[in-house]
Amino acid sequence: MDHHRNQGVHGVDTDIAHPVEASIIQNRTPLKALYFFFQLEFYALRPTFIKPPPVTRMVVLNFVLQVSYDAALLYCFGWNALLYLLLSTFICGSFHPTAGHFLSEHLEVVEGVETYSYYGPLNYVTYNVGYHNEHHDFPYVPWSRLPEVRRIASEYYDTIPQCDSWCGIIWNYVTSPNLGAYSRVKRTRRIAATERINPNDNVRDGTIDRSTVGQGKKDM
Repeated sequence: MDHHRNQGVHGVDTDIAHPVEASIIQNRTPLKALYFFFQLEFYALRPTFIKPPPVTRMVVLNFVLQVSYDAALLYCFGWNALLYLLLSTFICGSFHPTAGHFLSEHLEVVEGVETYSYYGPLNYVTYNVGYHNEHHDFPYVPWSRLPEVRRIASEYYDTIPQCDSWCGIIWNYVTSPNLGAYSRVKRTRRIAATERINPNDNVRDGTIDRSTVGQGKKDM
């Protein structure tokens, strides 16, 4: 739950690009395109640098089970089966319409707005991951009930900025000079579970970085 309770906190939220990543990519279109093409690899490796997970018994067991499954798949169906799974994972996380959710969820397109929902038809094939504001507000609500959360509190969710197109946000991220690796809200400190913070109080919650160049501009 670190990403939900401490969204954007340096050293805690691994959804935020590592400073080395951001300094290299910045707002350069070719590098943004290359980064997005390999973004799942960044997501997989980033936690090992920002917040390395402890190697527990369950982690070791999970690794053994995964290797065993891949070995069984290789034995029964050959290399083509493993290659299919590898390429499918790679493609769906790069320039694929559903991969737009990686950007749309927290890219700071509008100044001061760090989480966005998408209510389009691709939710039907992604377990409603587009209902991201609803998910962050109520992270224990199952994906199947997130549309109901929006319906119940529509006066709140329908009046805040939304992402209209996952394909559109991919295009805008890569091509727009106003969006880049620094277009995220970053904070300096962790917030305790018992601490009450006004989400609009950027002094107390430790907001330190709001680097979207096109402040106030909607590029979705």
